[in-house]
Amino acid sequence: MREVSLIEVTKNIREMCIEANYFLEEDVKKALNRACKTESSPIGISVLEQLEENLEIAEKEMIPICQDTGMAVIFLGIGQDVHLIDGDLSEAVNEGVRQGYEEGFLRKSVVNDPLERVNTGDNTPAIIHMEIVPGDKVKISLSPKGFGSENMSRIFMLKPSDGLEGVKKSVLRAVGEAGPNACPPFVVGVGIGGDFEKAAILSKKALMRELGAGSESKYRQDYVDDLEEELLKEANELGLGPAGLGGKNTVLAVNIETYPTHIAGLPVAVNICCHVDRHKSRII
Repeated sequence: MREVSLIEVTKNIREMCIEANYFLEEDVKKALNRACKTESSPIGISVLEQLEENLEIAEKEMIPICQDTGMAVIFLGIGQDVHLIDGDLSEAVNEGVRQGYEEGFLRKSVVNDPLERVNTGDNTPAIIHMEIVPGDKVKISLSPKGFGSENMSRIFMLKPSDGLEGVKKSVLRAVGEAGPNACPPFVVGVGIGGDFEKAAILSKKALMRELGAGSESKYRQDYVDDLEEELLKEANELGLGPAGLGGKNTVLAVNIETYPTHIAGLPVAVNICCHVDRHKSRII
């Protein structure tokens, strides 16, 4: 049994909160650069060039890429041969978020109650998903999720008879309804299967995957690769374009995660993310 100190968990999450908000991952930067090179709309090109300039300024000046530094979403893959010591796991995670948002001068966007709406002042509590996995390590994946795009996410409880076409229509409907409100070009995370909440978690997890890289899920079937490419093509044919001002690049990537489901159901969740698909992963 390997011991892992929660002090290390706090330290890593603190650093990840800052890094994710200052530096965009290379896979997303490359996708944005490809979009800039392939865009045909003059306005779209101008928007994409400004987005790339914004990334450069954020890195150089060590300031957030976007003023919405998000609500911290954290996936923990905890090895079954790990013994966590020195405190409470949830408190350690939230302490890392608290330190990261304070030391990184990141906007605090969390309110203590959805209706009373008093700001907690430190961007906690985070959204925490935990999973027990084989091994003796802890994998931390973090995404500061902004709500301009989060608000445009959707879940569809389809019938099995809706099939593949129903899935495609639902994803394209969500992208089209998001329009300029979610700051295109988007990264689209899709969760198919499970139940109501599992589909939504899958769609969030999909956004943390490297763009263009296959999922490591044992449930992924061969059709998913083709579906990702088809949805990317059809979403871009909607013509929303950068900032919703028209153009070829509405979506940078479509990432899909699947899971077994009930004989009577076909849940589909679509988690929209703006071009700033911030995600970081570390293994302790």
